[in-house]
Amino acid sequence: MSELRDAWARHRKYLCAVEALCLSIDPSRMTALSGEAAFDAALAALEAPMRAAFDAMGALEKGAIANPDEQRMVGHYWLRDASLAPSAELRAAIENTVARIEAFAWDVHDGQLRGGTGQRFTDLLVVGIGGSALGPQLVSRALGSASDKLAVSFFDNTDPDGMDLVLARLGARLASTLVVVISKSGGTKETRNGMLEARWAFERAGLAFAKHFVAVTGEGSALDETAKKEGWLARFPMWDWVGGRTSELSAVGLLPAALQGIDVRAMLAGARDCDVATRAAELRNNPAALLAACWHYAGGGKGKRDMVILPYKDRLELFSRYLQQLVMESLGKELDLRGEAVHQGIAVYGNKGSTDQHAYVQQLREGVPNFFATFLEVLRDRDGASREVEPGVTSGDYLLGFLLGTRRALTEKGRPSLTITIDEVSPRAIGALIALFERAVGLYASIVGINAYHQPGVEAGKKAAGEVLSLQSKLLAHFGARPAATNAEALAAALGSEDVETLYELCAHLSANGRLLREGNGLAATFRRP
Repeated sequence: MSELRDAWARHRKYLCAVEALCLSIDPSRMTALSGEAAFDAALAALEAPMRAAFDAMGALEKGAIANPDEQRMVGHYWLRDASLAPSAELRAAIENTVARIEAFAWDVHDGQLRGGTGQRFTDLLVVGIGGSALGPQLVSRALGSASDKLAVSFFDNTDPDGMDLVLARLGARLASTLVVVISKSGGTKETRNGMLEARWAFERAGLAFAKHFVAVTGEGSALDETAKKEGWLARFPMWDWVGGRTSELSAVGLLPAALQGIDVRAMLAGARDCDVATRAAELRNNPAALLAACWHYAGGGKGKRDMVILPYKDRLELFSRYLQQLVMESLGKELDLRGEAVHQGIAVYGNKGSTDQHAYVQQLREGVPNFFATFLEVLRDRDGASREVEPGVTSGDYLLGFLLGTRRALTEKGRPSLTITIDEVSPRAIGALIALFERAVGLYASIVGINAYHQPGVEAGKKAAGEVLSLQSKLLAHFGARPAATNAEALAAALGSEDVETLYELCAHLSANGRLLREGNGLAATFRRP
């Protein structure tokens, strides 16, 4: 047979289609790595580990403890099917929260609930970071439209200039802006800072911020107590059995989506139906298991190849950013379940096609072969018919042509890829994609023997940041008592610290913001209080 006939035969052999979801996965071009026989052998070798992974996943869905040190369950699967929750209390909490979200959004849209000035809300500002921002941003970008009930903005970093930019865009509409602050513990510094910056903006404008603020947080958290004390508009729960990177279908993501005007019940239905499909016990007929098996095959079970996400749809531009946290925070682990060093993980990057194929497809095709590509294909171009840009060809036809052409160009050079296809970008489809990757991450973690639901590295980074800020406090206290100019090395000696580099960076930052005065340039520069 010709190569094109061979490609069709492989497509038919490996295609995993879920008709109820209008979703399919075509892993046939993974064979470009080492051939069809090697790929078949790899899938066969994973059958037994995958069966064990299915059993582990089933135990989690029934309420098994995922993190023994925290005595924490993993229950994001219950969010879209509360009947699976292990207790009547949890089932009621899930169902009541969704109902409250819908009722709150309805009151906002209907004008029953208004801000401190009596105006109807026109805008939504979401304050969060990591899982409390990436999922809501993905959904907002994917499903938003000109007819959104509220226009959505984000504080998703502790960058003052970034927050100023958002506030400048809101301008006078701050008076009609609803603010949702999302933090499970209430102690996440980036979110705390964003909340304070938003509060100060309302106070500068003479607005009663509490009449505009809503909290999504853990019961009894610092944020929960603040919201109660200050009389915020509402509080919605975050549960300890839902991790940040799997929280999009909790109040974290559902509340902003509902306020934007998105059909959250359809998102939940898509995720629920995908969960049903990804409980199939046969690897080749289970889209999440097949996805995890491809990751394992491409990286030798060690993450030796990066995952390049190529969505050929503007609305899915943020999907790679969302997956970076879901995949890399879940799978990037030093130790396995036995406590042995394994340094697992899969690096994720990417951006939309066809725009960014101009940026890096040259390297993907001819450069370092350290990746596998995941194409995201959306069949429906737009609402309504498209005009032809040339005889018989529309803009959407070109987009498909670039996808198929790029995929073929990679295959010709032995670069593996797989393709995920959905009919359209809809709430149901987005819910299904979220559930698909959540399940694939969990299954992959099981077959390589790591805990996907722990993140000690994140806590280490937070601890290090705290140490830096503690050193800054000592630095400022020193300058408060001693006005004489000094350089970083002399300052380190005075403070009894060996961290000269950090002290220099702190002084440079403080002087750039008018909090210290700098004399001279380079490492020999001296600093003094204003």
